[in-house]
Amino acid sequence: MACALLGAPVPGMAQELSAQDIIAAISDRTYQGSMSVDAFAEYYAGDGSVRGDGYTGQWRAMDDTLCFQYGEAEETCWGVAINGPAMTLLKDGEVDGSGMLIDGNPLGF
Repeated sequence: MACALLGAPVPGMAQELSAQDIIAAISDRTYQGSMSVDAFAEYYAGDGSVRGDGYTGQWRAMDDTLCFQYGEAEETCWGVAINGPAMTLLKDGEVDGSGMLIDGNPLGF
């Protein structure tokens, strides 16, 4: 189960994100950050499509998770923590990626 802070952090208090919370937080925004060691940026369109540098995919929010599917690869899901523009992706309760959400598609993906 993923937890997230929405708005200003309250020490020791976290709220579980719903699928609607995740959709509202990432739709029409670009994520710039990293997963493990690889830095990247990709745009999450409101229609559920993902566009990056030379690739496309799909995203969807399900319960308290964010799922991605690229090309023929199997869909992979992460827990999500969001604090203002900062988004952290969690795998098995551990940080697997972190970055910032930027309004719109400033990189033109």
